[in-house]
This record gives sequence, structure tokens and C-alpha cells, in this order.
Amino acid sequence: MSPRKEAWPNEVTVPLLPCASIDDIIAFYQVLGFRTTYQQRKPYACAGLQREDLQLQFFEIPGFDPEQSYGSCLVITPDIEGLHRAFVSGMRAAYGKVLVSGTPRMTRPRARKNADGIGGFSVIDPGGNWIRVFSGAATAPEPATTPAGRLGKALANAVVQADSRGSVEQAVRILDSALARSQADDDPVEQVEVLVYRAELAMVRHDPETAAEMLARADSVQLTDEEAGRAAAAFDNAAELAAALR
Repeated sequence: MSPRKEAWPNEVTVPLLPCASIDDIIAFYQVLGFRTTYQQRKPYACAGLQREDLQLQFFEIPGFDPEQSYGSCLVITPDIEGLHRAFVSGMRAAYGKVLVSGTPRMTRPRARKNADGIGGFSVIDPGGNWIRVFSGAATAPEPATTPAGRLGKALANAVVQADSRGSVEQAVRILDSALARSQADDDPVEQVEVLVYRAELAMVRHDPETAAEMLARADSVQLTDEEAGRAAAAFDNAAELAAALR
């Protein structure tokens, strides 16, 4: 006789992530619309935070270096854009801008040119933890596509390196190599996108001079009306970066 199988529906998994300061974590996630569900100081400092169905817990390690953190978790949502807009609104209300450099910071939603075509964005919190937001089942994945142009392929590779793997230096090398080899048939929209993303990476590296240079180069690219429409998202990002530079 086979053993009876029990069904246990509605289980919940909550990530437990490290940080140097519980107070800094709570303050940051409150900006993003989270509330504190639990907090203790002894025998060790920890806290639970929740925003709708999104739950995260953190524990404090004295002397912890966020730059050395491997903490990460996935957040699956049917509305990437809506969640990103809510986080943007919270950051602008609290800081007067979207945090795009340093720790904490947030990346923009971008389609990953991977096998499933699913895109997303990441929040890097004060503990150095990467909260990676991706599309859920309620959202149909974008068809997996390969960028047609040379610059588009370089951009797709750089996004994987920086936004997915956290390897900003490798992403910079990819983009700098692509920009150094200008070709007559380069798509001007892809050129704008590459320059703006390179500016974003410069800000992550605390290099405002390069960021300003790249934004100026992007603004000087000659575009038709149709191309300007396709580049609108990149120029929106450029405006946020320029505001952060000020």
C-alpha cells in the first residue's frame, strides 16, 4: 500500500537577506512602499518588510560590506511597469530623483534578449542585495529576438553583464569597444540607446564626467521623426540621468 500524499497549499517562501544596518534597510524600503511587519534588536537585529504580497526579511551583520554581498532574490509580477512606476514615485518623493548610481539604486525595465524574452529591472538595496523583478505568468513573454544591428547586439550583451550579472566593468568594455568602431550603417537609434546606457554605467561607477559626455553625444545624434519615436524611452532615461547629475 503506497503512503498517503498530503497536500499543503498556500505555502509562502520569504527570502532572508543580509545587511549592515537594519535601520537603513527599513528606511529605504519604506520609500518603496513597504511596511515593517516585524523587528527585533536582540538576540540579533532583524526585520520583516511587506508590500502587498511581496515579503522580504533582513538580518544585520556588524561590519558587513554591501559591495561584497551575494544576496539576491527573484520577484515575479504580472505588472513590471506598474511596480517600477511605484518605486520611481517613492524615490522622487523621498530623494527628489531616481537613484541610478551607488548603493542603493534601481535599474530601468529592459527586455533581456535571452531564450525566453522575459525582461525586468533590479533594485540594489542598502545591503547590496539584488531584488530582481521579472514578468509573471499573467504577462505574456515578449518574443525572443536578436538585435539586428551591431550596436544593438553589443547593448544586449552589456545589459546581461551589468543588469543581470552585476558585472559593470565587463559591460563598459563591451560598449566602449562597440562605440570605438563606428560604422556607416549603424542604426542611429541603437547609437542613442548605447550612449545613454553607457552614461548610466558611468554613474554607477561614480564617473559623472563620462556620464555627461555620453549624454551630450546621445543628444547630438541626428534622428528622423520616426527614429526619435523609437528612441523615446532612451531619452526618458537620459533625462533621469541628467537630473541625477544635477
